[in-house]
Amino acid sequence: MSNGEIMKELRAFVAEREWEQFHTPENLAKSISIEAAELLELFQWKTPGDKSDLKDELADVLTYCYLLADKYGLDPEELILSKLEKTKAKYPVEKARGKSDKYDRL
Repeated sequence: MSNGEIMKELRAFVAEREWEQFHTPENLAKSISIEAAELLELFQWKTPGDKSDLKDELADVLTYCYLLADKYGLDPEELILSKLEKTKAKYPVEKARGKSDKYDRL
C-alpha cells in the first residue's frame, strides 16, 4: 500500500467518525507523544514478548504522524527521505561507522 492509499484510508476513517474537529496540530502532536510513551512502556524492565502489542503501538504512533503530516500538506515519504539526506551529511560513513557519538563529536 502506498502513502497515498494509507492517507486515503486514514482520511475516510476519520471522516466517517467526524473526528476532524479533534485533530488539531496540537492534539495530534500530543497523541504522537502519548502513543510513543505507550510503545516505550512495552520495553520497560523487559523485552516485549508479544509482537502484536508492539505492532499496535507502533501503528498508533505512525498513524498520528501521518495525520499530522497530512494536516500540513506534507508527504511522509518525502519528509523521511529529506531528513535522511541531512542526517547522511551530519554522519558521514567514514566518521560514524560503528559509533553512536553525536555528529558534533565525530
